[in-house]
Amino acid sequence: MTAFAVEVLEPAGAAGVAARNHALRARLGRLAWIAPVLVALVVTTLYPTVFLLALAFSKSTLGKPFRGFVGIKHFATALQDPIFLAAIGRSVAYALASSMVQLALGFLIALLFTSLLKAGRFLMSLVLLPLMTPPVMVGIAWKLIFAPAGGLLNGTLITYGVISEPISFLGHPTLAWLAIGVADLWQWTPFIVILCFAALSTVPESVHEAAMVDGANGWQRFWHITLPLVAAPLSSIYLLKLILSFKLFDLVYILTFGGPGFATTSAGFGIYRRAIEQFDVGRAAAETMIYALVIGLVTLPVVRLHQHFERREL
Repeated sequence: MTAFAVEVLEPAGAAGVAARNHALRARLGRLAWIAPVLVALVVTTLYPTVFLLALAFSKSTLGKPFRGFVGIKHFATALQDPIFLAAIGRSVAYALASSMVQLALGFLIALLFTSLLKAGRFLMSLVLLPLMTPPVMVGIAWKLIFAPAGGLLNGTLITYGVISEPISFLGHPTLAWLAIGVADLWQWTPFIVILCFAALSTVPESVHEAAMVDGANGWQRFWHITLPLVAAPLSSIYLLKLILSFKLFDLVYILTFGGPGFATTSAGFGIYRRAIEQFDVGRAAAETMIYALVIGLVTLPVVRLHQHFERREL
């Protein structure tokens, strides 16, 4: 190599090294920015999932986890257990029905607040009160209301002559589910109202004014303007409440403890009893995995519906 070539190549090589160092520092900088997110995902999502899977495929008790590999034994046993399957069915039916009722009621209340916009913010503060009540206190309050001896509901019905003897609302399978639904409705409808109110606030007022100029009445404006514009947010709200309803536990624990019999045992409460009362943590982990899969399958159509509404808005 000639002296001229060495003089030309050395600066070019130094520039290449500097460029590579700069690119490396940039990559390290980006990695440093996303590192906390990756660590949070590993700690909150990946680690619990791997731990749960390890429990589900092992013989594990509350005090002695991972005592031996058992394969799919826990899954097969859970899928042959009629009590567990019935609990899943009840949880799915309750989640679908209660979420739809609460969405409809919350949307109607939000529409009312929107029409009373000036008073809406004050009323919204009042609506928030049930949401700020601890779930355990909600359960205790409604248990006192539904109590057959000295309960507010039985006392009121007897006073007005609707019934002659107290009714055990929490001792009857159907009435117990209705009682849980009423307490859940009281607790979570304000949350739905807030979300629906926020969705309705995004509808441009100018569109309604243009429709009024064209002669559209209130129902036509609601059906052809308001509802299509908030369909995507409403589907998201329904999905959110659906997931919350699948996690039903505290009201069942306080109001009925899964009874009478297993009539109000939800999947979550059944899994809790399996792990805490029977100490069969491996079986409880397998049931949790099965229940999570069911939740994914049930919520999938709602997710697709939400995507459909979003594409329609674009």
